[in-house]
Amino acid sequence: MTRVSAPQWGNPLWQSLLPLGRDPRTGGYRRYSFTEADSACRDWFFRAADERKLPAHCDRNGNLWAWWGAEPTGAIVAGSHLDSVPDGGAFDGPLGVVSAFAAIDLLRERGVKPGRPIAVAAFMEEEGARFGLACLGSKLLTGVVAPDVARNLTDAAGVTFAEAMAGAGLDPGGLGRDDSLLAGISAVIELHVEQGSALDGMGAAVGVAESIWPHERRRIDFTGRADHAGTTKLKDRRDPMLPFASTVLAAREAASECGAVATMSKVVPVPGGANGICSAAHAWLDARAPDEETLRRLVARVLESAQAAAQSHGVQVTSRRESFTSVVEFDLELRDRVAGALASRGMPAPVLPTGAGHDAGVIAAERPAAMLFVRNRTGVSHSPFEHASPEDCEAGVAALAAVLTDLACR
Repeated sequence: MTRVSAPQWGNPLWQSLLPLGRDPRTGGYRRYSFTEADSACRDWFFRAADERKLPAHCDRNGNLWAWWGAEPTGAIVAGSHLDSVPDGGAFDGPLGVVSAFAAIDLLRERGVKPGRPIAVAAFMEEEGARFGLACLGSKLLTGVVAPDVARNLTDAAGVTFAEAMAGAGLDPGGLGRDDSLLAGISAVIELHVEQGSALDGMGAAVGVAESIWPHERRRIDFTGRADHAGTTKLKDRRDPMLPFASTVLAAREAASECGAVATMSKVVPVPGGANGICSAAHAWLDARAPDEETLRRLVARVLESAQAAAQSHGVQVTSRRESFTSVVEFDLELRDRVAGALASRGMPAPVLPTGAGHDAGVIAAERPAAMLFVRNRTGVSHSPFEHASPEDCEAGVAALAAVLTDLACR
C-alpha cells in the first residue's frame, strides 16, 4: 500500500489539525460526521476560536460558527467544511476553515478593525460520506432539506442521522431552516483548494468561481437471482453484476459524448460472496454537466442503457434520485468585487467554473456568495495525493484577507 506523507504547511493551525482523522496506512482522511474523528475536529475548531477570543457555537443544524465582532448583523462569513470523503485529501474543506482563521490573524496583525462582523464557519456533512446527502448542513440551514428527511437518513450500518446527532450530544429536534442566522449574513466567501488544475495552466495561485455545474446523484438497483458460481450454467444466470458493468461503461460513453462527467464508483453487491452469483447490486451514479438540459439527457441515456442491459440478462432495474443541485451562478456583483479587490492589490485572479459542489453554492440561493480557489498543481482531489504548496496556501490567506478587508472594513 502506498503511503502518503503529511502535507507540509507551516501554519500552526494547519499542523494541529493535520493528524485528526488521518489513516496512517493510506495517509487519507476519514472524517465522517458525528464520529470520533469529527468530534476531534469540532474540538479543534472551538480551541482555535477560543485562542483568538472569538465567541463560538454550534447551530441547531450542526454547523460551527466563530464570530469576530458584535451580534451577527451584516456579517461576512468565511470558511468551508472539516468532513471528508473516504480516504480524502487534507485540503478539501479544511483549507478554507484554517485560512479563515489565518486571515483574521493577519488582519489583526495589521491593526484592522472591521466595521461589520466576520464569521468563520465549518459546515456539517458537506461531503455526504456518512449519510449520503452532500452539503447537508447548509441545506438544512437554508431549508433545502426538510428536517424529517434529514433525521431519517441512515449510514451504512443503519444508524439514523438523528441517532448519530443525539449521540454527539446535539438535539436533532431543532433541525431546520434558520431565518435569524441567515438574516444576519451579508455575504459568504468560501475558500477551497481547486479540484482540477486550471489555475496551474493559467499561472495563477488564486482564482475566483464563476459558477457550479448542476449535479445529480441517483441510486440504481439491479435485482437478479442468487445462485451457485460453479454449477449454474451461463445461459441460466440472472446476474445483476453484468448489467451493472454495462451501465458503468455506458455512463462513461454518454458523458464523453455530452461533454459532461459521470461516475459510478460505489456499488454494493448482495450478498457479495466470491463463490456465488449475487441476488442484487446497488449502485450509485454521480452525474454533472455544464447545464441542466445536458444533465437531464445524460442521466436519461444512462438509465436507458441500464434498462436495456438488465432486460438482456433477465434482471430487474429500478432507480431513484437521491439529490439534485441546479446550476449555481454566483452573485455577479460580489464576484466582480472580489476579483477587483484582489486585482487592486496586485493579485489578479482568473474567473472559472467548477464541476464540484460546495456549501457556498447552496447558500448562494439565499445570500450573496463567492468562492476563492487555491491552485492545485496536480489537479488531484478526493485523494490522499491532493496537494497545494505552502506558498499557494499563504497566497490564499492573503487573498481572503484582502477580500475580507474590502467587504467588512469599508
